[in-house]
Amino acid sequence: MDQPPQIVRLKHPWRSSHPWIFQRLVEKPDDRPRPGSVVEVRGEDDAWIGRGFYNGHARVALRLLETDPEVAVDAAWFARKIADAVRLRRDILRLDEATDAWRVVHSEGDGLSGLVVDRYADLLVVEFFSAGMHRHREWIFDALRAQFPGCRFHAFADRHVQKQESFDCRPFNSEGVEPVAPVVIHEHGVRFRADPAAAHKTGFFTDQRDNREWLSRLCAGQRVLDLCCNTGGFGIHAAARGAKSVLGVDIDADVLGIARANAELNDVDVAFEQAEVHAWLRDAAARGETYDVVVLDPAKMTRAREKVVPALKKYLELNRLALAMVAPGGLFATFSCTGLVTEEQFLDTLRRAAYQANRTLQVIRVAGAGPDHPFHAHVHEPRYLKAVFCRVLD
Repeated sequence: MDQPPQIVRLKHPWRSSHPWIFQRLVEKPDDRPRPGSVVEVRGEDDAWIGRGFYNGHARVALRLLETDPEVAVDAAWFARKIADAVRLRRDILRLDEATDAWRVVHSEGDGLSGLVVDRYADLLVVEFFSAGMHRHREWIFDALRAQFPGCRFHAFADRHVQKQESFDCRPFNSEGVEPVAPVVIHEHGVRFRADPAAAHKTGFFTDQRDNREWLSRLCAGQRVLDLCCNTGGFGIHAAARGAKSVLGVDIDADVLGIARANAELNDVDVAFEQAEVHAWLRDAAARGETYDVVVLDPAKMTRAREKVVPALKKYLELNRLALAMVAPGGLFATFSCTGLVTEEQFLDTLRRAAYQANRTLQVIRVAGAGPDHPFHAHVHEPRYLKAVFCRVLD
């Protein structure tokens, strides 16, 4: 018979609905559970709080998963949670009508703290952010197979996560080879190659799907500059919607190779340049270049709270330089995927960048990730992407 979960007690009263409980609030159990074990969580007065993952090595010691004392966190629990996440995307959001690439599980946003799953046609990319999710990966794989019969898997965890959470994760894929074979997906009639083994993170950024589509409708007949273009998402969408010209700039030669292949896949004419973006912008400004639409979508600036101020300075400089590229009356789309930077901070940084660049910004839209990246009202961590669309005036 299965052993009942160990009990872990808190040092202080707990009145939060957030699923994270930090190490400083937790009594260290005498019999230390292995990182990622499912435990019962009780308050200092022995009152029931919930069940979740315990990790005595991590800053987040407890990740609450279930608050009903009658419900066990087992294989059936994972099957129900993942089925409900899929139901949201398929039956309510009806994402299959627009794309075969969408986020299946968005960590805390779907009540599965430490797990992210992206779907790319028949390929499911599973990323672990906690020792608990990695420890129970077979339950997760079984639950996903039930929703996506015949699917392939590619599973991994970033090195910094493995270090923080104290677990070892070798990339796993169901094809029995490394790397996993890429797949061609479509969104809003545009096709892309998703390649988890060759590109950043899970292989293709589904969070920007609706932002790419919205902006592309404004690009017909326009000269478009796509900065930090990665695999070409914004630029290729713009070209497919009739942009006059498109130029993508990125420092990573590997992702630019994928971007060029994506342009060929859609039979669109997009030019790409490999360059460090700051230097490229300074040189372009010296040449007097301007564009009708400029997109700036840099990578995450920091994961550390103590480095938020330096990250904001980087956003300030990048946006200041990019604004010089926008023709009077042109459009500027700028993004931050740094979760520790709030929307208010990002908008304030954009305001200061416009002042320094001597430009006036007319904000026409503020957005975030697509609806397949939900977040709970009491848990803001999954709400990481900030998207600001502006008209640039002199």
